Amino acid sequence: MKKESIRTVPIDSCEGQVSDGLSYLNLTRVAFPSIRKSETVKMDDEQKKIEWNGIVVSIQPRSTVWRYLIDNRTHRECGYNIFLKGEAYLGSELLQHDSACNQYDFCVAISEKQEAKLKIHIGDELKGTGWTKKYPETEFADYYRAGSLKKLKAGDSDYAQDMGVKIDDVNTRYDGTPIPRVYSSDYPGPPWSTSVPPLEIYAWRGERMLSKASWRGKCFRCIWANMANVTIQYDFDRNLVLNRFETFCYGPLSCKYYNMGPARVVPYKGMSGVKDQGWLDEICVEYRNDPDE
Repeated sequence: MKKESIRTVPIDSCEGQVSDGLSYLNLTRVAFPSIRKSETVKMDDEQKKIEWNGIVVSIQPRSTVWRYLIDNRTHRECGYNIFLKGEAYLGSELLQHDSACNQYDFCVAISEKQEAKLKIHIGDELKGTGWTKKYPETEFADYYRAGSLKKLKAGDSDYAQDMGVKIDDVNTRYDGTPIPRVYSSDYPGPPWSTSVPPLEIYAWRGERMLSKASWRGKCFRCIWANMANVTIQYDFDRNLVLNRFETFCYGPLSCKYYNMGPARVVPYKGMSGVKDQGWLDEICVEYRNDPDE
């Protein structure tokens, strides 16, 4: 099945709306061969390899989210985003960036294996290569397919502390599967700025909606903060989806910094006023057994 990005707007029910995560970006269609191609949305056919270096100011999970009305919100953790203060070059050209907040210059997506090898944390000085995005409107990180990663200098050891993973075989999943847990209350925070745990921990913890202002401010340096690439199923019959970015939190339910922000509109063709008021959060974090976890 081929996935292609297309323009089918204006759409009266969603044009110009802005969620607390970020603004709507584009419509895409999952196209079968029998569906005629429409005008393509922005796609960079000439991806460029760049070189970058900088100081890590935050590392967060990288995730994709699929939304359908308020019946489904499925999260998938697929690596990490490292946010850096530094420089990126295309040959000898210094690249400029339009970052989502003033706490970083650019963001690089890396894999779980790459993070595990280098044990990246705040304050580390890194260098590497990356590629510009093929679909700029559906990927938050500025660069991905990172390579030649090297830690030039380790940051403050206070940020290098590993969170201990505990296997809980008492409070298990409904089928008896033990749950790996991390107890944030055992470490200084908020914000929690230790080394990041494995992606499995994030998946089991689940996430709640987080206000964009919190993500940009107090929560930016926290390992539990997250800016997700979100796909909204807008029309099942025509296989149309909307794409946007949203902010989420994997942190403790008792965190004093936590702020959900306003309810988020989840548009669907022919429907209006459909909002995620936060009750899906309760389902997403159902396997937590301690508010300080």
